[in-house]
Amino acid sequence: MTDEFSVESVYAELLGRAPENKMEPRLAPLRRAMDILGEPNKAFPIIHITGTNGKTSTARMIEAGLRAHGLSTGRYTSPHLSKVTERISIDGEPVSDETFVRIWDEIRPYLDIVDGELAAEGQPRLTYFECLTILGFAVFADQPVNVAVIEVGLGGITDATNVGDGQVAVVTPISLDHTDLLGDTTEDIAYEKAGIIKPGGFLISAAQPVDAAQVLLEKAKEADVPFRFEGVEFGVESRTVAVGGQMVTVQGIAGRYEDLLVPLHGAHQAENAAVAIAALEAFFGAEKPLDAEVLQEAFASVTSPGRLEVLRTAPTVIVDAAHNPEGIRVSAEAIHEAFNFSKLVVVVGVLKEKDAEEILRQLKESLGDLAAEYCFTQSNSPRAVPAEDLGELALDLGFGEDNIHVADKLDDALEWAVERAESNEDLAGGILVTGSITLVAEARILLGKTEA
Repeated sequence: MTDEFSVESVYAELLGRAPENKMEPRLAPLRRAMDILGEPNKAFPIIHITGTNGKTSTARMIEAGLRAHGLSTGRYTSPHLSKVTERISIDGEPVSDETFVRIWDEIRPYLDIVDGELAAEGQPRLTYFECLTILGFAVFADQPVNVAVIEVGLGGITDATNVGDGQVAVVTPISLDHTDLLGDTTEDIAYEKAGIIKPGGFLISAAQPVDAAQVLLEKAKEADVPFRFEGVEFGVESRTVAVGGQMVTVQGIAGRYEDLLVPLHGAHQAENAAVAIAALEAFFGAEKPLDAEVLQEAFASVTSPGRLEVLRTAPTVIVDAAHNPEGIRVSAEAIHEAFNFSKLVVVVGVLKEKDAEEILRQLKESLGDLAAEYCFTQSNSPRAVPAEDLGELALDLGFGEDNIHVADKLDDALEWAVERAESNEDLAGGILVTGSITLVAEARILLGKTEA
């Protein structure tokens, strides 16, 4: 009988491979695995999503739209917040433990073959992310799903997910992140991400920096695929803050959709909704508008765990998985707009491969006087920047010694933050936990949120 331990044992086996932040820039082993497994990557149409920020929220909106149209869906996203099965979702829910373990047991002998061939060539064996990606394709083919929404892990050209060909290629906003691997300009990063644009597909892109947009446009023309860009052919017409989210009017590529309730906060989520709508229109044919009632039904059900998610009230605790400067900026804008805090206590943790200095600088600039105090901490990840180092960096950036607290453990950091927020006499103080997905994941668990 499959149980929690079985999923955990598979996860432990995956973790024994090259870690997630050590992705190999290669596709040949993935293609070999797909061939041996009978090409599960060709068993269903794919909507393929890349970009720097907004991928998972956009994927969830697209998935909700597909399901509202009566289609069975697979969704592959990363990383997970509570449990590895979240990465492989069937019809909006994490794959069952039984299916996760069963399919892993079925494909493992074939992965051993690929590992053996790689070893013979002097190459590293399949990585954690490569194995999970193969597992995802195999699970979706086993169901089988009508359509899969697949989020890249990193970049595009040589990302493991690029073994699948997207009927629609979606590019969310591109900014600087993973510069050590993808390049230090948005143009270089766009070149990597343009790798998911394939002949026979359809490009849907969020508004982009000029150099990035040019790269995407050229790749679309080279592949001879139609393309639509936010701000040119589609986009958000208007939006107003509403209870639990916002009312958004979107001009799509085939129709206009008025007063959609999007239960997520911030201008960036309205823009993600516009991109999702355009992607759905492209998938269903691009000439005929979507049914507005079906679309509203879809959006009403959308959640995006870890993205400006309220975990508790009195005081209000918000977690946000922003982990690069642009992500911090748009989240801060949304907090100013959607929450009526008089003071915010900010709990921050950052991973070593991220630009901690720019993340802190952006927090200081974007939150301004709203952020009364900061607590610097660290997640349990071995990749976490030590809390003490973040505190020292904050001092160097002019945060002010009286406004800084350092706590090595997140539970201590949260306890301190709650005390400080509750000291606000008008009871309008809040807490923001941000800076890394691993920190947000741990905060959710500590505060009793075990599902995503």
